[in-house]
Amino acid sequence: MLRIARAAAPTYPAAIPAAIEEARRDESPLIEEQATVVRATHGTAWVEAVRSSTCGSCSAAAGCGTSLLDRFLGRRPLRLEVANSLDVATGDQVIVGVPEGAMLRAAAAAYLAPLLGLILGAVLGRHLPLLWAAPPTPGGPEWLSLLGGGLGFWMALRWVARYSRSLAQDRRFRPVLLRRAPPAAVSVSFG
Repeated sequence: MLRIARAAAPTYPAAIPAAIEEARRDESPLIEEQATVVRATHGTAWVEAVRSSTCGSCSAAAGCGTSLLDRFLGRRPLRLEVANSLDVATGDQVIVGVPEGAMLRAAAAAYLAPLLGLILGAVLGRHLPLLWAAPPTPGGPEWLSLLGGGLGFWMALRWVARYSRSLAQDRRFRPVLLRRAPPAAVSVSFG
């Protein structure tokens, strides 16, 4: 389960990269997720977080497309490369923070751009013959709407790929190690 925490929380260690210090000054919230370090070097760590889902607690889980996809595809772990600011080792449990702005921008780009490209392409394809003052044809220019929608969708997907690469290169939007995760409580009972 993703939790949103204010970046100005006093629990963050002093050895936070400059990008997070900037986010703390701006009061930007961070989305936190627990992860396991799968590989660590002096400057870089690769962490793996299993995407958590709240589908089990939702009342619409039986009829939800996301729940259905989750059951068929399973939960694959998400592997991230982060700066090893806490000097973690392989196997350590850590809390990773992702700036909320990065998640919102990525989600808006991934969902809205292809939809807008599809709709705008179809509308332009539909009305393109009117710009040339072409006489109406039987059945109308539906094939131009389909072609325009497909082309608009494809162009939007290409733009999303370039945009996501630019976001990945921006230090302000990279995930960071916030702190080591507290050890899990284990209860043992006899009898």
